[in-house]
Amino acid sequence: MAATNVKEMVLEGGFMMPHANSFGHTFRNYDAESERQEGVENFYRRNHINQSIDFVRKMREEYGKLKRVEMSIWECCELLNEVVDESDPDLDEPQIEHLLQTAEAIRKDYPNEDWLHLAGLIHDLGKVLLLPIFGGLPQWAVVGDTFPVGCRFDESIVHHKYFMENSDYNNPAYNTKYGIYSEKCGLNNVLMSWGHDDYMYLVAKENKTTLPSAALFIIRYHSFYALHREGAYEHLMNDEDVENLKWLHIFNKYDLYSKSKVRVDVEKVKPYYLSLIEKYFPEKLKW
Repeated sequence: MAATNVKEMVLEGGFMMPHANSFGHTFRNYDAESERQEGVENFYRRNHINQSIDFVRKMREEYGKLKRVEMSIWECCELLNEVVDESDPDLDEPQIEHLLQTAEAIRKDYPNEDWLHLAGLIHDLGKVLLLPIFGGLPQWAVVGDTFPVGCRFDESIVHHKYFMENSDYNNPAYNTKYGIYSEKCGLNNVLMSWGHDDYMYLVAKENKTTLPSAALFIIRYHSFYALHREGAYEHLMNDEDVENLKWLHIFNKYDLYSKSKVRVDVEKVKPYYLSLIEKYFPEKLKW
């Protein structure tokens, strides 16, 4: 049942941070009883079993070709109305509502950081991978928390127990602290579980976006909760990652806590975001 009186916290700049999600539970509570919790846990079981290093390499090679469709950023935003994220215990609104809630909350508190507003708008666009024209990938290969592959699965990852059935779990090449990586090698050199984050990063990068590195970091790692919430895998970060993580911590408060029933007038804010898209992206992108 949704809470009728939601206590709120104020973030820097005045953003109101609610204590409860759309369902009246605390955010990212994977144990709370809810009609979605069983589905969320089943999702993570499939995700953790199947996200192996071989699978990730295959997906990056296939989708890195960007040969599926050409469309604008805003056209892609509109496509997200067809997507519901089964891994998210906090949200059952159309995705474009969440994108605009996030972007508008950031815009209010950081009016001069237009790149951050745009990151808020586009951070989840990779979820179009769920749609048939993008390959119709299963939910476990598109959404949910992300994590490195090629090294030990940290115990802070939600529903960690299901990794025991992953083919990499008992592989001595991949099940140590560093695995195939080295101290401070940089997250850019680390393979992440495949999903909408890495896909949108590839789309932005290969289409020559002029967004700053902090924006690309946010897009690529916003679902990497083991890092930015639990502090795991910091031994793999280089100096640039450390600086960019500061922006991701800021962004994540808006990404997570703007998931509410507050509606955004799409047509009213659309001209502003179209101007940002024109500033930082080509008119049409390869996806």
